[in-house]
Amino acid sequence: MDADLSDALAQTVRAAASGEPLQIVGGGSKSFYGRAARGKPLPVAGHRGIVDHEPTELVITARAGTTLRDLEAALATHHQMLAFEPPHFGAEATLGGTIACGFSGPRRPYAGSARDFMLGARIINGKGEILSFGGRVMKNVAGYDVSRLMVGALGTLGVLLDISLKVLPRPTAELTLTFNLSAEQAIAKMNACAARPLPLSAACHLRDTLYIRVSGSEETVRAAHAQLGGDRRTDGEEFWRGLREHQLDFFKTDTPLWRLSVPPAAPLAPLSGEWLIDWGGTQRWLKSNARPTEVWEAAAASSGHATLFRGGDRAGEVFQPLPAALARLHANLKRAFDPAGVLNPGRYSTAW
Repeated sequence: MDADLSDALAQTVRAAASGEPLQIVGGGSKSFYGRAARGKPLPVAGHRGIVDHEPTELVITARAGTTLRDLEAALATHHQMLAFEPPHFGAEATLGGTIACGFSGPRRPYAGSARDFMLGARIINGKGEILSFGGRVMKNVAGYDVSRLMVGALGTLGVLLDISLKVLPRPTAELTLTFNLSAEQAIAKMNACAARPLPLSAACHLRDTLYIRVSGSEETVRAAHAQLGGDRRTDGEEFWRGLREHQLDFFKTDTPLWRLSVPPAAPLAPLSGEWLIDWGGTQRWLKSNARPTEVWEAAAASSGHATLFRGGDRAGEVFQPLPAALARLHANLKRAFDPAGVLNPGRYSTAW
């Protein structure tokens, strides 16, 4: 049932502002991500419903507790979609949890990230104040775009209330092609394809097979197939859903799962384990028992960074340690939005 719980949630945060920590709880589908949170649960999934949808303007505003399932169904009636193709990781996945984690799916390098489609947000800061940032059009910011700070902040800067996003029309046709290539050959081909005027919408490599998806009109997709070659995969939609939702066999393991973000042409890091290359080479999934410091050093050597995405020690640091200057900037932002440190303490870092 749709409901606006803004005032009740703000009152709860104000009561906790004296120092009682709060753990923001939505649909629970992404509770594995980040560090183990602590504090009194603050349920937010009940704050849900689509506030406004302007199909002709390609903009939608919804409360943070709205499930992705309901949001995507509403968009589908107008042949529209969330262009960053967010993973759900569960039937109760919410829009707020998706934005708080900053998750984007296979389409991300070709359409944009969750942050790129963020237009505005209404939040509750650590003082229990309701604040609004941005708006419902692309060019609405003069100065610092605070709404986009909320993307990937894991709720440590504010409780998300309402979120405005730009959406895009669904392509009329999509085709998945496969090529038998090594990882090194696949990285080279993905980068070569990205440099050409092709309607790419996904590219990944797993176990000696490169998968490329093209999207657009029927004519555009046929022309791309003629240029690229490769074998047509009839279960392409199922494959990309399995990749997005981590339902492929690769992800069915108890081995710690690392996510490395590196330049798309970077060679594979010299780490033990099994790789899956996504996002045209930029996102690398690694199943490995390597030490965290070893993975972080390897990622830094490739001008990237790494996150212990799932499994492993969730009580320790899971995100790559920041340089001192960036760490101070993060700490200053945390103090500005949440002076008493009551929102999701420990979820992002052992420091706050």
